[in-house]
Amino acid sequence: VFTTVLTGTMINVLIPIMRAEFGASAAQIGWVITGYSIAYAIGVPLYGRISDFFGVRRVFSAGLLGFALGGLICALAPSFAVLVLGRIVQGIGGAAVPALAFVAVAKLLPKGERGGAMGLVASSVGIGAAVGPVVGGAVGQLLGWRALFVGSLVLMLLLIPFARRVLPNGGSVDERRFDLAGGVLLGLGAGLFLFSITQAQGAGFASASSWGSFLGAALALAGFVWRINGISHPFVSPALFKNRAYVAAVVVGFFSMLANLSALVFIPLLVVEVNGLSPGAAGLVLTPGAVALAILSPLTGRLSDRIGVRLPIVAGLMIMGFSTLFISTFAGGLPVMIAVGLVGVSIGFAFVQSPANNAAANALPDTEVGGGMGIFAGAFFLGAGTGPALMGAFLAAREESSSGAINPLYILEAAPFSDTFLAMVPALFIALIAAFGLRGHIERSISDHERSERPRKGFRRWLGT
Repeated sequence: VFTTVLTGTMINVLIPIMRAEFGASAAQIGWVITGYSIAYAIGVPLYGRISDFFGVRRVFSAGLLGFALGGLICALAPSFAVLVLGRIVQGIGGAAVPALAFVAVAKLLPKGERGGAMGLVASSVGIGAAVGPVVGGAVGQLLGWRALFVGSLVLMLLLIPFARRVLPNGGSVDERRFDLAGGVLLGLGAGLFLFSITQAQGAGFASASSWGSFLGAALALAGFVWRINGISHPFVSPALFKNRAYVAAVVVGFFSMLANLSALVFIPLLVVEVNGLSPGAAGLVLTPGAVALAILSPLTGRLSDRIGVRLPIVAGLMIMGFSTLFISTFAGGLPVMIAVGLVGVSIGFAFVQSPANNAAANALPDTEVGGGMGIFAGAFFLGAGTGPALMGAFLAAREESSSGAINPLYILEAAPFSDTFLAMVPALFIALIAAFGLRGHIERSISDHERSERPRKGFRRWLGT
């Protein structure tokens, strides 16, 4: 996960250099990101379920190999079209990483012991996001943008032997029952939904490409629902979506990620456009939040193992809500105040992200862990894609209206940004309502060995007293 996040953030900072080399337009160069994102959106919800049939080790290794192959295509790309093709291949392979990282934890560790491991995986996102732009800028300046793809190729090839050694092997479901049509409909729905959001950022939500893609996504997902309810061995069981605790975790994941990534996107825009900071200085505003997320995620994951998932998630969502209100109130003020607000958002998200992953995994039966965690990871990713597009459209509308701030506490001169951060609060409120549908505790799985040792350990403890 660290390597894929690092690679993504390294490449993003060098998009202008790629555009200049290939003479691409602004709309064309966007496909370096869009092509990767759409392939990612299609793959993330699929890989988890595929691993139920073919095993985590085999599917994860294939994903790493696909990511490496995409990096090779990009590094050698003679034209812009080949570069975009390489990024799509990278997205198809890279989608296996976040989807199966949490599936592997859920399959290797029993309930009650997963939180810390999931938190460690989640913390790698914050570390990769913080380190990526720095490494990308340095390596790109010294060796050129193609060296970044060579680096990702080498890293992934080095990881494959370790993955094949330590990850669980073999599927838990008969391979002959794999519902390919259901998986295609789910992936198509996710991809078209993200494409509609992407198109809306440039052409507006009323454009034919945006609403047409959204309609296609709705039809594909309706077909997916019809499919899983109409065959004996569906892609995932319809009971998955009747599982209240699991659905609550998915809703929490989608809306919390929507607000979190929106904040990460619009805070640099705020401090650059309003405060006049350089891009490098804007990165420093983001750094404390990334560090807080990286440090706290393993701790909150372990905490959710001990006290249950609901309390940390509710507390985290409330912290995120108050922090976005704080940023809304001081938008356009001192950058250090904005950094403080973002630290609050990151702390709150640390209390949500790992426990939400833990909640989703613990709500699933063993035979549905792969598919369920894949859909959960897909919801996180779609939230990340949806938030910035919606908030970007809202910001543009508020800038055009030239009216005062909606926040009654706001007294500065950046009202559109104040309103944009205020608009993130309803998403967090929806997540907060959903959080009360989570199970308050975790029923820990106990192995036969642990069960046999418990009386003996208790007797020894009594002897010691």
